[in-house]
Amino acid sequence: MVSCVKVDSSAFLADQELIEALQKRSVPVVCGEDRTLFRQGDAPSGLYILHKGDATLTMETSSGKVVLCIQPSDGSLLGLPGLVGNEPYSMSANASKGSELSFVARKDFDDLMQSDPSLLLRVLHVLAAEVRSARHALL
Repeated sequence: MVSCVKVDSSAFLADQELIEALQKRSVPVVCGEDRTLFRQGDAPSGLYILHKGDATLTMETSSGKVVLCIQPSDGSLLGLPGLVGNEPYSMSANASKGSELSFVARKDFDDLMQSDPSLLLRVLHVLAAEVRSARHALL
């Protein structure tokens, strides 16, 4: 049995305007089978928008023990902290068979943020909600 801290998955949700803007710069990803989207420690190549289906975010210790697991909801942005911070992904993301996502490459994300800086505030709201949710989970 995996013992992990549960985090409110609503923290990963983006508002509709941000999702629509990101969607215009994305490519669709349909999972014909269970799929690893990215691994903890990988350099960030972009982010995923979960539109429909099941995904799991997990964080492991260096010994491989899962200490954090999150089941994001439809409308969640996966990989955002690593992308914005230009740091390796702090979690691994997996999507289940039948899930529908979109992938926004790093360059497309950067270009979008430069072309429409008003979206930066929306991105900051998602990041702040993730931090707040993680802090509450530790209480």
